[in-house]
Amino acid sequence: MSYPAQPTSRPARGTDIADRASIWAMTLFVAALLIIFLLLPLLGILMRSLETPEGLGLGNFIATFSTMRFWELVGDSILVSLTSTAIVVMVAYGYAYALQRAIIPGKWLLRIVVLVPLFAPSLVQAQGLILLLGRNGILNRYLGFDLDIYGFWGVAIANALYAFPYAFLILSAALAVADARIYESAEALGAGPLRIFRDVTLPATRYGLAATLFIVFMLAITDFGNPMVIGGDFNVLATEVYNQVIGQAQFGLGAVIGVALLVPAMLAKLIEKRLTARQHALVTEQSRPLTPRPSARRDLFFSLYAYLVAGLVLSVVAIVVFASFVHLWPYNMSFTLRHYRFDVQNGTEPLWNSVFVAFATAIVGIIVTGLGAIVVHKFKTALTGPLSFLAILPAAVPGIVIGLGYILVFNAPSNPLNFLYGTFALIVVLEVYYNHAHAFLISSTSLKQIGATFDEASTTLGGTSMTTLRKVTLPLIWPTLLGVGVFYFMRSMVSLSAVIFLVTPSTQLASVSVLQLSDRGAINQAAAFSVCIMGIVVACLIVVRALMWLAGVRNVNLIR
Repeated sequence: MSYPAQPTSRPARGTDIADRASIWAMTLFVAALLIIFLLLPLLGILMRSLETPEGLGLGNFIATFSTMRFWELVGDSILVSLTSTAIVVMVAYGYAYALQRAIIPGKWLLRIVVLVPLFAPSLVQAQGLILLLGRNGILNRYLGFDLDIYGFWGVAIANALYAFPYAFLILSAALAVADARIYESAEALGAGPLRIFRDVTLPATRYGLAATLFIVFMLAITDFGNPMVIGGDFNVLATEVYNQVIGQAQFGLGAVIGVALLVPAMLAKLIEKRLTARQHALVTEQSRPLTPRPSARRDLFFSLYAYLVAGLVLSVVAIVVFASFVHLWPYNMSFTLRHYRFDVQNGTEPLWNSVFVAFATAIVGIIVTGLGAIVVHKFKTALTGPLSFLAILPAAVPGIVIGLGYILVFNAPSNPLNFLYGTFALIVVLEVYYNHAHAFLISSTSLKQIGATFDEASTTLGGTSMTTLRKVTLPLIWPTLLGVGVFYFMRSMVSLSAVIFLVTPSTQLASVSVLQLSDRGAINQAAAFSVCIMGIVVACLIVVRALMWLAGVRNVNLIR
């Protein structure tokens, strides 16, 4: 016996109109925020670089490009960044290979150790190198060496240490995916380990390798903290922007150099995205995952290699921790806790300011980024394409460039939002949009994993887009959004280049205090601030991981 088909429940016409209005309201809200807090600052830099006493023109560019110093800065920036990139990619590939393709004891520890630089401002690497290899460093003062770490090689090594965790995460993911059948076939044909590595492993990871090359180069050429601390007389484009704006109040010339710095960063990001888009699936439903088999010589070699690299990475951070507990480096090395009294200007205020800004950034970031990802991936409109482009644009914008854009735009008296300048609110907004691309991609990945059947079922039952969002989408992606909040918290606590132009005596942040203390030679106090920043970030990770574990969520990666 057949029954007539039941009509599907659809929202009433009035409800449907209200639903579309809500979608467009959310879309326009996201668009307005991206335009005001991302696009306008970038346009502000461009316009300021074109301003001359005679009006708009290329005078600033001609004046800058005609000087030999500018081209020396460009050459030095590119050369030191390429050097850092070469060091990082070679060492990180070997390290990732050791952890993914060899049998090594304590892999979990080795993974954690190399991620430690993510928990601290980038200049901590420079701090550690100075304490180890500087004029008053351990090797020079106590072991009789005569090393000069300041300048080109100091910046190259510090940037390499800073970028190492990013390279490791990408390469580790590339090496984690492999089809055992291909390797078994190669062995059956008589190929040895080196031949298999050259003909199978390297080609299979070429896209991850290429992405690592461009990402590390972009991180190195845009870094500001390490060159400021360990560069000495060696300058790069990022430090020149700071020197022009803060040292000489030459906003026009600073904007020109900012535009020049933006070009290689954007090219690197565009190439990386193009290469990533060309990557195809290496594992199919017929594949068998590759499991490393014991090999005494290989495992011994890679165990020694991995622990040596981990020891070098950890030693740079460990010496900073050690310096925070001695009276006066390097003259009085007795133990003390006095530096944790923070008997410096503003005391502990910058530290608590940073915690407040990081917490506020996490909350605002979850809302703004989550809403942006939902608008782009769930609510298809005519603005979907442009919004998707703007959402990932910050990935190609150096921190010091977007920070300069904020001071040029929001410090203008004619700007209705001028009241934000000099407040924590503007710093929070800057942190949200400076880190927006990565957070947006994390949220987007989670949304793409939700099958269309959920939306179809909700619509069939008469649910509107807003109902589906509230009752289906958000309950499914809340662990990811929590991970986005942790990402924002971590990045805000260690951020330096993006906020250097916005801090004032009343909005001082811990990472900026570390730079200023290092610049004054207050090594021990700077180390204490750095240790507190790292401790707060680690504590945040532990607390959030514990809460997620209690909630039964075990599959969300908090370190990205």
